Amino acid sequence: MVERPGPIGTGPLSLVRRVVPEPGPYELLLAVSACGVCRTDLHLAEGDLAPRLPRCVPGHEVVGRVVGRGSGVEGFAVGERVGAAWLSGTCGRCRYCRSGRENLCPQSRYLGWDLNGGYAGHILVDARYAYPLPGDRPDAEVAPLLCAGIIGYRALQRAELPAGGRLGIYGFGASAHLTAQLAQARGATVHVLTRSAQARWLALDLGAASAGGADDMPPEPLDAAILFAPVGDLVPVALSALDRGGTLAVAGIHLSDIPALNYNAHLFQERTLRSVTANTRADGRAYLAEVAGLPLRVQVTRYPLRRADQALADLAGDRVNGVAVLVDGD
Repeated sequence: MVERPGPIGTGPLSLVRRVVPEPGPYELLLAVSACGVCRTDLHLAEGDLAPRLPRCVPGHEVVGRVVGRGSGVEGFAVGERVGAAWLSGTCGRCRYCRSGRENLCPQSRYLGWDLNGGYAGHILVDARYAYPLPGDRPDAEVAPLLCAGIIGYRALQRAELPAGGRLGIYGFGASAHLTAQLAQARGATVHVLTRSAQARWLALDLGAASAGGADDMPPEPLDAAILFAPVGDLVPVALSALDRGGTLAVAGIHLSDIPALNYNAHLFQERTLRSVTANTRADGRAYLAEVAGLPLRVQVTRYPLRRADQALADLAGDRVNGVAVLVDGD
């Protein structure tokens, strides 16, 4: 749990024992087998995101098996493999919920921020926001799909990449390496811009047309771009790389300050800058269905639960190639 938010080097996480909870109405009790480590968890631990739940347990890319069911639960059996993701509750009544934009619900709740998350042996999740996980892909490779994959999917939708278009990806970690593969499967040409030499090698190995430094210009103008790195200084860089009519989608929940933009250099000729906020359940279902038929490579580095602080430190230091995932055992 996050005992005292602060720089990761100060040890903001504490390993504690808690009583296994009992599921209430509409809740599933899951025995956690894998939980992806997201940059949002790092923002929570370090205080970039103000905690909404005191002593909160992070984690929102959760794969587990159902070991308990509350009243009102439908469609999930004991023993079934289930996924829990970032969006974990909405009001269902506001104009955003009623118009298919539940990710913007003012009363939305999030796993590992408003509710205790998956850095744990057991977790409670609302069955109405959970995902059945058929198939035989290993749990550690499925976990990142539940945030890194889903958020990347929504970012790709928000970037409005035309068919066969040229996509720029800034930063190449967990979400980016999954999104690049999805875009390529749809026929896109992908250019990766990132500061990590190791990540550039991974991008090329996954089929990117080019891989350069974060501040470099891609070899051709971009029809769309997604900024995954939480670095506001890259916003004008990415906007400058867009062709006329291109769109830059910013995928993170936290971003450092954006420097002043020059209208003619960065936005004129109908270039668009837009944000990405969480996801809807429809996004999650659509993404999981689409990638089920793809030969997706999920680059995973496994850590035992007791080393969650090391996983976050490695993430902060750009030492994770692909996705860090917490698993049972040593």
